Amino acid sequence: MSRPRLLDLFCCAGGASAGYHAAGFDVTGVDITPQPHYPFPFIQADALTVDLSGYDVIAASPPCQRFSQATPEDRRGEHPDLIEPIRQRLRDAVARGQVWGYVIENVPGAPLTSPITICGETLRLGVRRHRLFESNLPLFGTACHHDRGAPAVPVYGSYGQRTGQKPLDVEGEPSRGTPADVGRAAMGIDWMPWPNLTQAIPPAYTFWIGAQLMRYARDLARPVTQETRAQPSRADRAAGSATPDTGAKRHDVTQALSSGLASPTPPTTRLCRCGAELVRPATGRWPRHCSHACRQAAYRERTKGTAA
Repeated sequence: MSRPRLLDLFCCAGGASAGYHAAGFDVTGVDITPQPHYPFPFIQADALTVDLSGYDVIAASPPCQRFSQATPEDRRGEHPDLIEPIRQRLRDAVARGQVWGYVIENVPGAPLTSPITICGETLRLGVRRHRLFESNLPLFGTACHHDRGAPAVPVYGSYGQRTGQKPLDVEGEPSRGTPADVGRAAMGIDWMPWPNLTQAIPPAYTFWIGAQLMRYARDLARPVTQETRAQPSRADRAAGSATPDTGAKRHDVTQALSSGLASPTPPTTRLCRCGAELVRPATGRWPRHCSHACRQAAYRERTKGTAA
């Protein structure tokens, strides 16, 4: 199967794009301003008007300043709310059979519809950085496991609104003073400068999402690409059949997936601190440790030196 194509709207420097690419997508980014550090094919355009044809999935990360806790409440109205117009545009694209999936990302507090949450600490990153994801397809988020035994690395920006004041991140810690290399390591990003880093989505988040989307792509016999829109497959031509109605097929599969007839299993396994694979009960949360002994050892490590 050829790699499905994903268009990343509001791509900035490509944190989200890198995760989708690692999951198996051919990614193209779109942003209204030049992005010299973006590592994939790039189109400078308005996300609300750019051509969506030729792609299988559309991802979008509209500006979050209107909903971010880092933005003073009396200034949030100065920032646009692009979630509703971009949502309507993506839903229309799915309804027309133009694409089979979309994902919208934003911060906690943003008006997304039935979103899942992803936590960086659960993915064993150095940042907590909760983010919401809305999709037309059923997706799994992560639980929150804030148990690393070390504070989350603050990688946040002030959007230029706290001039002369100490910029605060949403966890209540100062973002000023975090070394750039520490911030990049915590985010899993090594190619973008600090201003881009503060606005980025860790690639691990969209790899988590993208792995699930790839399961849906495999459920489609013929992924939606420019080539398949233009002509029938070799098998169809050999059999002398008419060009299949890929739009109707996409609609049927999307309807089945959305109604829960083919929901995926989580795309990853989890490991204990000792390296042993964890076993999740049929119902309930993932365990944090494989045994009582490992749990005790983790507790001793966290409390070492605090009893003095």
